[in-house]
Amino acid sequence: MERSAAHLRASDADRDEVADRLREALAEGRLTPEEHAERIDAVYRAKTYADLAPVLSDLPPEGAPRPGVERRPDDPVPSPPPAQSPNLVAIFSGVERKGRWLVEPTTNVTCVFGGADLDFRQAVLSGGEVTVNVNCVFGGVSMTVPPGVRVIASNTAIFGGNELPDDDTTDPDAPVIRVTGTLLFGGVSVKRKAVDEKSGRRDRHRLHRARHEAVRAELHERRRELDEGRRRDH
Repeated sequence: MERSAAHLRASDADRDEVADRLREALAEGRLTPEEHAERIDAVYRAKTYADLAPVLSDLPPEGAPRPGVERRPDDPVPSPPPAQSPNLVAIFSGVERKGRWLVEPTTNVTCVFGGADLDFRQAVLSGGEVTVNVNCVFGGVSMTVPPGVRVIASNTAIFGGNELPDDDTTDPDAPVIRVTGTLLFGGVSVKRKAVDEKSGRRDRHRLHRARHEAVRAELHERRRELDEGRRRDH
């Protein structure tokens, strides 16, 4: 990036290119998973080239020779550090991801008397297939995906279920979001909407209603247990 162009606005392609460099640095062991996550967040918050420059300032240029001890052909190739899967947790509350965000190979979502709202319409998938591992007890997850993205349910539902849209593409190379995990008195609702189509209030109301019904069911169960205890005492 030229210094004179530092004040120019960065494009989505520029940010994606920097994100690719950071993923390579993570695989080479130059960055820890925590450092990679922090820099990825900075990349997608960047507005100008000047905002992007510090993210790569301590990394060697692409294609530059590596300084230090040369590796012999018989030396084992070091394995990259294991990538950490992000965890989204909602306990008697809600959590959401929307706008421009990086979807790691696996995202863990845990809901206990709570809900999660995940909007993938402007998200960047880290691979052709990503996994959303959902574990909900008296909770729900609402997902919004753009056209051309296939959603596959590979989870287990006990007194719960999935509400998925029909596939709108026959492309075998279409991006895939695979839903795994376990639902207990919970559900996963997926809607397909274009990027410029606003999410209606109905989805938010569905989440609030799911949380309310879950709490009400728990209170009813506790009241029933108290009544049974009183009858046994008498």
